[in-house]
Amino acid sequence: MTNAMPIGGISIGTSGAIKAYQSVDSGAIAGSGGHDFSALLNRALEGVVSTGKQADAQAAQAISGHGDLTSVVTAVSRAQLALQTTVAVRDRMIQAYQDIIKMPI
Repeated sequence: MTNAMPIGGISIGTSGAIKAYQSVDSGAIAGSGGHDFSALLNRALEGVVSTGKQADAQAAQAISGHGDLTSVVTAVSRAQLALQTTVAVRDRMIQAYQDIIKMPI
């Protein structure tokens, strides 16, 4: 019997989860310092916006006849994936907030 738990299609074992929690607790999240969650979210959203702007720029170049179709499709796919990820994270955060609000005191 294995101690792995499937999460979002990925199988994570107990030791992997413990290491992840320890890295978050020690501030090992890339560039976050471990203390400012809002700054981490802000940087992530800035990345999503930047990806969208890059897709817009690639599409504008293609419309003007100076762009490569492959790079346009790649940029738009990246922007779509970034937006879908952002919406999924937002939905999970709202669900977590609602679960906390429902908890008895």
